[in-house]
Amino acid sequence: MARVTVEDCVIKVPNRFDLVLLAAQRAREIAAGAPLSLDRDDDKNPVVALREIADETVRLDHLRDTLVRGLQKHIELDEPEETPEIDQTLFGIADATGPVISEEEVDEEAVEDELEEDLLEAEDEEDLALPVEEEEIGEAAGEEEEAP
Repeated sequence: MARVTVEDCVIKVPNRFDLVLLAAQRAREIAAGAPLSLDRDDDKNPVVALREIADETVRLDHLRDTLVRGLQKHIELDEPEETPEIDQTLFGIADATGPVISEEEVDEEAVEDELEEDLLEAEDEEDLALPVEEEEIGEAAGEEEEAP
């Protein structure tokens, strides 16, 4: 970069760090296809950006705004936010499943679903039980009678 260009720019933007950020942003815009406000004269994009800043052919506030937007991770829009109903919040967070049920109320669907699951589990356990031979049952019963 030509020292003359940087010295001309420092008059317009006193902080050299801000100048580097603004010139880099403008050079990115030029590389993306933004129209030039000066003749290129075989200069590279950073030099053209500095010359534009020195000649005040670009708006510095526009460069600052686009630079800040580019660095933001969350861009907030000016749209009104929808507030959930008070009944549907729990600890300040909206409950996506529906209204909160108090301790006194009973969710009958949930109870029926749990009962069905328990019955299915009980049937599965009965199906998995190993068959016991009748002789072993008789022997076990006989041993119990002799013991007392």
